[in-house]
Amino acid sequence: MSDELDIDQLSPTERSALETHTAVTGQEPAEAIALLRRSQWNVQIAIAKFFDGEGPDPLEEAREALQSPPVRPARRTQNLMSDDLTEHFSPAARSADPAPRVDTQPEDQPSYRPPLIIALLFTPFNLVYRLLYSSFRLFGSLFPFLPRLFNATANPALQGARLNTTGRRPLGPKDTAARFIREFEEEYGSHSVPFLENGYNMALEKSHRDLNFMLIVLLAPEHDDTSGWVRDTLLAPEVVEFINDPQNNLLVWGGNVQDSEAYQVANSLKCTKFPFAAVIVHTPNVSSTAMSVVGRIAGTTSPSEFVTRLRTTITTNQEPLERIRATRSEQQASRSLREQQDSAYERSLAIDRERARQRREAEAARQREEQEAADRQAAEEKKLRDLAQWKQWRAQSLGAEPDIDVKDAVRISVRLPSGERIMRRFAPDANIEELYAVVECYEVLQDESRPTDVTKPEDFEHQYGFRLVSPMPRAVYAVEEGGTIRDKIGRGGNLLVEPIEEEEEEEEEDEEEGEKVATSS
Repeated sequence: MSDELDIDQLSPTERSALETHTAVTGQEPAEAIALLRRSQWNVQIAIAKFFDGEGPDPLEEAREALQSPPVRPARRTQNLMSDDLTEHFSPAARSADPAPRVDTQPEDQPSYRPPLIIALLFTPFNLVYRLLYSSFRLFGSLFPFLPRLFNATANPALQGARLNTTGRRPLGPKDTAARFIREFEEEYGSHSVPFLENGYNMALEKSHRDLNFMLIVLLAPEHDDTSGWVRDTLLAPEVVEFINDPQNNLLVWGGNVQDSEAYQVANSLKCTKFPFAAVIVHTPNVSSTAMSVVGRIAGTTSPSEFVTRLRTTITTNQEPLERIRATRSEQQASRSLREQQDSAYERSLAIDRERARQRREAEAARQREEQEAADRQAAEEKKLRDLAQWKQWRAQSLGAEPDIDVKDAVRISVRLPSGERIMRRFAPDANIEELYAVVECYEVLQDESRPTDVTKPEDFEHQYGFRLVSPMPRAVYAVEEGGTIRDKIGRGGNLLVEPIEEEEEEEEEDEEEGEKVATSS
């Protein structure tokens, strides 16, 4: 089945657990779902299995035992003295203790508060219990081995009950860390120790991810040496300077053992004496994801001794981290180089695409201009053909010139731009457009073999490209004004042909439009 189908079948709580697990570990969803199912969907257990390695499953071992006959173990002979000496003197054996992980209270888990009546009824029992418990704690501080013995032999349910009887309100890991930092500042004033404001597990993940050493500081406020050790050792200038030195790559996480999380960390680190400090670091020689406890500092120590032990621990375990950092640097450099190459390729590809787009646009513009020029040429040719056809049609529809004996005939002399002169007589009731048509069709009228059955061109509106004027006094006889030749010019006259320029035509059109607007308004 696909991962999408498995994710769709998960409940909201299981999806939230899957998102938290993948955000911390970066594991693939399919593998993370399988690991969470084997961990009963407990995120803390799944994360611990991912980083520390997953141990054998008792159920699976039981099934295999039922299916296959038991194998008789081979006889093994060992030298106890040799093994003990090897374990005692081998640095790897001393420094390979796996860093524990704790099951913390979910941040969204509400705290239970009993009803007021029940709380009042059980108040005497609560007071007696607190008195007995305080006495036991005092007795345990005098004999430190007793709490350890009790924790090792007591029922886990009783141990869990111990975590909730400190009188402190249980909070989530992040809020617990913030409370510890606030109480530390209230007790010891302002300081320069950079405590992490995260839970223990998140601090462990940050140390593993950034390849830093993590200094765990566990404090017991009821212990007599806690206040003096914090003021004289932990907050000493040389210790603070060593912790804040960037070359040491040191993270600091602190906890109050009165809190559930810090108490579990103290038990997991086998803390037998307070104040207590431990150094945890990633140990690649053990496994690729292992976090190990490489140093413990229990009890009161001087600042110089504390710094010396920290420096020795860091120096001893620095070389494997440097190799991993160098490997990561090479991988990062290779990744950056690939990203730069990909970026350069993308830029080159973008430039090529832009050039191709410009070429396409230039080609399209050229084709468009050629098409527009062809359309203009075709329109101009059609206009010339229609004009020639119109002249043929208009020439055959001109009225005949009156005879000489017609007394009211109007005699007009028109001088063309070429210098030629047109002499023609018109009937007294002939329209002024008749005179314009004679001038326009003069060349056609000269051809005696012209056709006489020409039709008027369709979708063609003829416009005269000239006007007739009289030189002295100057008068313009516009064809648009209409009227007869006799009324406009008289019994005769000499006229000139003036071509109309395009700018003049546009001005005349604008004036006509302005007159129309003024008339309509």
